[in-house]
Amino acid sequence: MSEKTALVTGGGRGLGRSIVLGLAEKGWRVALNYRRDQTAADQTLSEARQLGGDGLIIQADISHAEGRTKLFTAVRDAYGHINLLVNNADITQDQRVDLLELSEESYDRVMAVNLKGPFFLSQLVARDWLEAIEAGEEIAPRMVNINSIFAYTSSMNRGEYCISKAGMAMMTKLFAERFTGAGIQVYEIRTGIINSGMNRIVKRKYDDLFDAGLTPLQRWGEPEDVARAVVAVAEGALPYSTGEVINVDGGFHLHRL
Repeated sequence: MSEKTALVTGGGRGLGRSIVLGLAEKGWRVALNYRRDQTAADQTLSEARQLGGDGLIIQADISHAEGRTKLFTAVRDAYGHINLLVNNADITQDQRVDLLELSEESYDRVMAVNLKGPFFLSQLVARDWLEAIEAGEEIAPRMVNINSIFAYTSSMNRGEYCISKAGMAMMTKLFAERFTGAGIQVYEIRTGIINSGMNRIVKRKYDDLFDAGLTPLQRWGEPEDVARAVVAVAEGALPYSTGEVINVDGGFHLHRL
């Protein structure tokens, strides 16, 4: 492809920012979606252009149907087909509370952004991909779901977050199977403890756990570690894989005695 277009949700800061910049270094044009922090999104796009990429910024809340439609339509109108969809946007709970104290409001809010939004945005994009493939267009479509070790690791004061991540793991499998025969590849990048804004409030806790041997690689993961995995997928480094879980977790997933 002479022109490569990616859509990265939650692309203004944290993991999303690193993903956008990693793609930009490879010459991708990136539609960068953000929900609230326009300043961060502007800065990320500026840095992406300095690295040789290009793109546009789209404010949209993927937890609502109108936001997803706005986002998809803006990218389609500007660039045509999306070649890479990166479902990165997520939120955590406002408060860490015991499972028996978890409120419906918090549950609904987290699930809407972390699972419902990515699912139905993927549905929109996938329909367009299938139409393009049937028309004989060569678009090499790929979907990457940025997930977490909390897809299978319980945390009693983060119930809604864990459930949303377990749901995304199944979402990866479902879309991979739905695309059988279509040539559309789906990947899940399952992240460990990443040095980003979401985890900094519990930094001391994880510093101690790393010192005690929580992971074989005894350090925090960096957003750039995740970005490298996305870029590998985007650039076609795994041509014979789909539905694949790529662990970027310092070896946390290993069962050790």
